[in-house]
Amino acid sequence: MYDPTVFENLKVAFENHVYDLDNLERSINILNRTDQLDLAVMSRKFSIQFSLVSHPAVSVEIALNSSLQELADEILEAKGTEPGCLLSLRVFINVQDMDTQCEQVENILQTIWENDIEYRQTLSFHYGQTEPGFLNTVEIDFKPKLTEEHMGEIGEFLQHVLEMLVRISEI
Repeated sequence: MYDPTVFENLKVAFENHVYDLDNLERSINILNRTDQLDLAVMSRKFSIQFSLVSHPAVSVEIALNSSLQELADEILEAKGTEPGCLLSLRVFINVQDMDTQCEQVENILQTIWENDIEYRQTLSFHYGQTEPGFLNTVEIDFKPKLTEEHMGEIGEFLQHVLEMLVRISEI
């Protein structure tokens, strides 16, 4: 009988919560979804991108990643290991005043996530674009590895993501 991996269980739990926010609560719009298996390194990645219905200009992508080592440790029941997944977010926001707005984003991240993250902001623009400003891609990596013991925290985690989106949208 098929026994789903930690990655599969977490992926389904995230999908269910996010699709409930889209279909039942109608508070978000899902923009994209990917489920990838990289055969070169036997890693898995699941991501889902959405924006708030009330603030569509800012979007977030939630990503779960699992390596071959994590999968092998789980299947082989390797002693001394705790198989899990890496969790990350990517927030996309257009900024006009990069110094002020990037600092405001940083303050919001530190307030909501405290010391559980590492993050970076990357500003970019398209050569020849006519509108002013930059795309700020905020990449957030969570330090603790996710395991099945975190399943009950996904709903609360998503509420923090929504709060972060609202606050960043108001910059």
